[in-house]
Amino acid sequence: MVKVIATAMAWVLAFLLAAGVGLSEGAVYKVGDAAGWTIMGSPNYTAWALSKKFEVGDTIVFEYNKSFHNVLEVSKADYHSCNAASPMVTFATGNDTITIKTKGHRYFICGIPGHCSGGQKVDIKISKSASSAAPSTSPTASPSPSPAASTPGGGSGGISTPAATPGANSGTRALPGLIALALSVFASAAVSGGLAMNY
Repeated sequence: MVKVIATAMAWVLAFLLAAGVGLSEGAVYKVGDAAGWTIMGSPNYTAWALSKKFEVGDTIVFEYNKSFHNVLEVSKADYHSCNAASPMVTFATGNDTITIKTKGHRYFICGIPGHCSGGQKVDIKISKSASSAAPSTSPTASPSPSPAASTPGGGSGGISTPAATPGANSGTRALPGLIALALSVFASAAVSGGLAMNY
């Protein structure tokens, strides 16, 4: 009887953990992958963005030398014209994390003169919502030495910046699958009697 209860508990635990982990994990994308956010080596941010499938709940991370670069979230028109005069939000920490809260396009450029026209800009297209109830919050921008600091209540269109920066990767979503696999092995061991205790 104890073995049956232990087996049932193991299966329930494995199911609940696997279901919860799969829904709560968004991918983390480091903009430009190994190159980061730079003009050195002429990274192709358009090709980089097109190679990714961004979803609501994902996180994008801009890593760069803050002495030479920044990140401005801008309108579509300002993105195409490389106009840095009226950004919606300015980021300048050198390690900026942005969690995507709504679907659509988000446009980012470097506001240093010549950098955007040199290719340091990226259009992040968020294809679908991972959760239809994702709240839309205003971002908290990093302090910036420029007078074009973030606009209070900024029209970010649902992008927020968490205080902590998670470890960036190339957007891998395999972790939930690995955890589910480990839980399946655990449940199988419980069923075979390897984890049940007989008193």
